Amino acid sequence: MFARARNITIVNVCKETVWPGVFTRGDDDSGEGFALKPGQSAFYNASDKWSGRIWARTGCSFSNSTNSCQTGDCGPSINCTGPGSKPVTIAEFTLSPDIDFYDVSLVDGFNVPIMVQPLSGKGNCSRAGCDGDLRQSCSSDLAVKDNGKVVGCRSACDHFNTDEFCCRGMYGDLGSCSPSNYSKSFKQVCPAASSYAFDNNSSVITCSGTDYIVAFCAARNQTVCSYQDNKLSCNHPNGAKAFSQNWWLLLMLALPMTLNYV
Repeated sequence: MFARARNITIVNVCKETVWPGVFTRGDDDSGEGFALKPGQSAFYNASDKWSGRIWARTGCSFSNSTNSCQTGDCGPSINCTGPGSKPVTIAEFTLSPDIDFYDVSLVDGFNVPIMVQPLSGKGNCSRAGCDGDLRQSCSSDLAVKDNGKVVGCRSACDHFNTDEFCCRGMYGDLGSCSPSNYSKSFKQVCPAASSYAFDNNSSVITCSGTDYIVAFCAARNQTVCSYQDNKLSCNHPNGAKAFSQNWWLLLMLALPMTLNYV
């Protein structure tokens, strides 16, 4: 069967520069990375059999003397050599010619809101992501700070490292591992995201035959545009394509810094 390339448009709606990381599942030492200034977007071309994760690195510095990020660090260079250090919000994809699976995961914690939007397709094809910013409501025992500012929110598993919070050992199945008060607080802010290890049943979404938008610092009810095939496509929460009233701002958001990957 002919493999159709999938276009994943990565958009930075944040007020600050982020450094997206892209990592293919099963690839232990190779990834992609680049910088996106506020309002910029980039294209990641994946095959229809691609499986991996996309996330945002924040507060990064890449120079001859320093190569590090406040959150989401994935190696000593701008190109990732690992899946991203915790805490980090992750957009996960498993693509196939028949049906795609995607979700936004908070299992490794939270650093920025992410919204995933299919552009068309058949199936559920709903939006995944957050409706708010967990950094603003993170409990003090999970908060990660830099110069007094909360830059991330750790998961209970990452912080406490117990079988109960990590769904392992005697808690290693759906029947014995229940959501904690911590994961429930995550779910309240991000109802369409996976909040703990066995939350996938309610959070993984299916769709087929579509391209995707991954938008950092965007809520599920927010209109985000992508520029594809010389056309500006703006997707409202109900899936309709239209120009918003602020079309000139969205056009600025949509103009791409094109990155082509195989």
